[in-house]
Amino acid sequence: MGRNFIEEFRWRGMLQDMTPGLEDFITKEQITGYIGFDPTATSLHIGNLATIILLIHLQNAGHKPIALVGGATGMIGDPSGKSAERNLLDSESISQNVAAIKKQLERFLDFSQGPCQAEVVNNLDWFGEMSAIDFLRTIGKHLTVNYMLSKDSVQSRMETGLSFTEFSYQLLQGFDFQWLYKNKNCRLQLGGSDQWGNITAGTELIRRMGGTQDAFAVTTPLITKSDGSKFGKSEDGNIWLDPALTSPYQFFQFFLNVSDDEALPLLKRFTFLNKEKIEQLNTEHLVDPSARILQKALAEEVTKLVHKEEGLITAKLTTDVLFGKGTLSDLENISEAQFESVLSGVPRGIIQKEEFETDWINVLSNGSQNLIFPSKSEAKKMIQAGAVVINKVKISEPAISEYNLLRGKFLLIQKGKKNYFLLEYVQ
Repeated sequence: MGRNFIEEFRWRGMLQDMTPGLEDFITKEQITGYIGFDPTATSLHIGNLATIILLIHLQNAGHKPIALVGGATGMIGDPSGKSAERNLLDSESISQNVAAIKKQLERFLDFSQGPCQAEVVNNLDWFGEMSAIDFLRTIGKHLTVNYMLSKDSVQSRMETGLSFTEFSYQLLQGFDFQWLYKNKNCRLQLGGSDQWGNITAGTELIRRMGGTQDAFAVTTPLITKSDGSKFGKSEDGNIWLDPALTSPYQFFQFFLNVSDDEALPLLKRFTFLNKEKIEQLNTEHLVDPSARILQKALAEEVTKLVHKEEGLITAKLTTDVLFGKGTLSDLENISEAQFESVLSGVPRGIIQKEEFETDWINVLSNGSQNLIFPSKSEAKKMIQAGAVVINKVKISEPAISEYNLLRGKFLLIQKGKKNYFLLEYVQ
């Protein structure tokens, strides 16, 4: 018998809605619950992590999690929360995305043998051979058009337009739940609050196709920034869970830079620190907000969850080298792989040998193909203002007297307080 994970969801601010009877059910027996992930990219992102954490809590409470990767539904695209229809991916791209996402999910859930063993399924396995006639006879006849039109995901798109393809999505997701209910004894679907309509379509489909009343739904609030905008995006786009798309350093910095208003709710939702520890950290934070205690704890815990201890070490080393007390010797003494990882998020350029026969103004503008400064005049102005640091040494005048290349071939350029660039010396 599992434990009541709903209590955990409540105090962490992770509970939006749920169908009646769930808490009573899970105090009496173990439950199997699932969340669906659309393979729209080769990697999951922070928004997906918020729902992955639901499955982790479910498993930690002694219940069985299933992660469904939508090899079939990903070909259509969920209209929930979208103002326009998505571009459809080809089957080869979706197949590649499914494989990559399955591999990512295995980093977060426990797949070892036992009653709580996690499982990954692909809905293409049951939709792949289904004909249009089978779909209409097996699924379509059970939900009325009036019922489907009542869903918020449909209503919000009526003015801008909704294709039949997207309109049918709730039938497909509903049948996912019904199939898992029948074949995997899955009684619970979890998801973001924008999924409530699709999830309850599943509970309704289960009921109308001969199931009992013990199919349940739980949703979690969508995470937004303090200004109301979507959480999980930076200036460069999504914050991905794949280190090749978002480096551990960039990932760490994203969480380190959240506002004070955001830090406590995010610490509850994205970490597994207990209530007492979070309250202790919050008390310390309130004493000295400038120390950013909550943000540091958040960044460390989430980076370790996604990128493991090695990724956290790399992220902290990068932060120390770029913004803290880290020295050039730190960069000289690490391995080539670590060096590449530490500076993976830093824009790069090439500098030719002949450029050093001029001056720093030319090196930082024309010599680096305007990567660092768009013009010589701006480069000169910043150098004179003492706002340029090269290999940890502040440049005060344009003339190049001497220089030492980092690791024998690099110049690490700092422009202002936060902008870094890496130039590779080519003879």
